[in-house]
Amino acid sequence: MKRMTFLAVLVLGTTLVIAHPHFEKKVTALLPGDVEASVAYETLPSNETYTDQAEIGSIIIPRRAAFILAGDINAGSVSLTAGDYTIGVIKNSADNWGMVLLSGRLSYGDTPDLSNPIKLDSHYSTTKEGSAHLRIDIVPGHGDFEGKPVLSIAFGSMILEAALS
Repeated sequence: MKRMTFLAVLVLGTTLVIAHPHFEKKVTALLPGDVEASVAYETLPSNETYTDQAEIGSIIIPRRAAFILAGDINAGSVSLTAGDYTIGVIKNSADNWGMVLLSGRLSYGDTPDLSNPIKLDSHYSTTKEGSAHLRIDIVPGHGDFEGKPVLSIAFGSMILEAALS
């Protein structure tokens, strides 16, 4: 019996160590004009095979990623009103992606309305270091986005940023 218990604990313990955790994540920032903005999503491992195989023009929504605004803002050339949005990425070409928002927030099993995406002013780049897991954050911008808050998505070697003011 002691052997069975030990074996069960060993197998369960090994499974827990090997199992890949996914968890809910939420990031909140206070944007200029005292507008609170949040990003909520579920983590997942980066799998660029999926993005490589996506058709040009297709929109991918990473793990029901949501962008929540407590007030109105200008995001580059786009005006956004307070409310919930779904974050998506659109494959513009084989080596270029853009960031889009869809009105409303998705729940499990919902089919998104892709007919009218809000295209954000965004920059796409790649990096050697990469991100082993999906990361979405609100960070200070650099380069063309210097001095602006930026919605940032990192997935494998891919980095996509969109100005939020």
